Amino acid sequence: MPDERAAGQAGLWTLINEACLALEAAGVPSPRFDAEELAAHVLAVPRSRLRSVRTLDPAAVDRYRAAVRRRESREPLQHIVGTAAFRFVEVAVGPGVFIPRPETEVVAGWAIERAREVRPRPPVVVDLCTGSGAIALAVADEVPDAVVHAVELSEAALVWARRNTAASGVHLHQGDSRVALKDLDGLVDVVVSNPPYIPRDGRVRDPEVLVHDPPVALWGLGPDGLEVLRGVARRAGQLLRPGGWLVLEHADVQGAAVVGLLVDQGGWTAVGDHRDLAGRDRFATAMKAGAADRPRGQDAVRSG
Repeated sequence: MPDERAAGQAGLWTLINEACLALEAAGVPSPRFDAEELAAHVLAVPRSRLRSVRTLDPAAVDRYRAAVRRRESREPLQHIVGTAAFRFVEVAVGPGVFIPRPETEVVAGWAIERAREVRPRPPVVVDLCTGSGAIALAVADEVPDAVVHAVELSEAALVWARRNTAASGVHLHQGDSRVALKDLDGLVDVVVSNPPYIPRDGRVRDPEVLVHDPPVALWGLGPDGLEVLRGVARRAGQLLRPGGWLVLEHADVQGAAVVGLLVDQGGWTAVGDHRDLAGRDRFATAMKAGAADRPRGQDAVRSG
């Protein structure tokens, strides 16, 4: 980065290019994108309009350099700018709440498609372990007639979920997702969840995750990390109507295990596992069996 006087005189793109090199040297995975996003944040313009900006005043230069230093230290970009994009919505995020990831957008999309199939009445959708509320907000945004409930246990995460869902129509509840919403038993069409699932021997290498994401949102209980997920699946079986769908995110090495535990639980049909856009196992789905359905343990399938 240039010295203070030179920086004040430099064009915006000189600063961005130098920031990109600094971020790359710090090991930031997407240095060009992040350098431009930070500039757009400091200037309060869309990233697409940066080409129309030629210079920064000294105060803006100082703010930009400070933001770049924060990102060099591997503070998440989303914490610095204060928001994270998720499908067609933007959520406020910061310390204490899990930052929604692009791979979870596929999980939310699958739940959204199932909700859209519920007609003519409005679908009832429940997001368990909602965190920032990103999945619930995406459902409410893309299925406007849906009745959406979201459950979160962590008070720190709820600070952000309350902020994000305040004007959305999403019904936010504090509680343990494994026992919540007893009044909705048998009335829900789709249950979707991104629970904590990293096993105790799992490795987290990214400083953004290891240092800044809350441990309660990352580490699953039990030796395989799936104890919370098991409880969420059991609760979903009670919440769902016959024919309703469960959508569960998991780690890319847990696909077979999650399909197996759903089969072992019983009460599910059309159990399957799905990959994300990177081709990695990402989420499992299952339909709540009806009274007329025979046990379908042997029907577990894999889909793309």
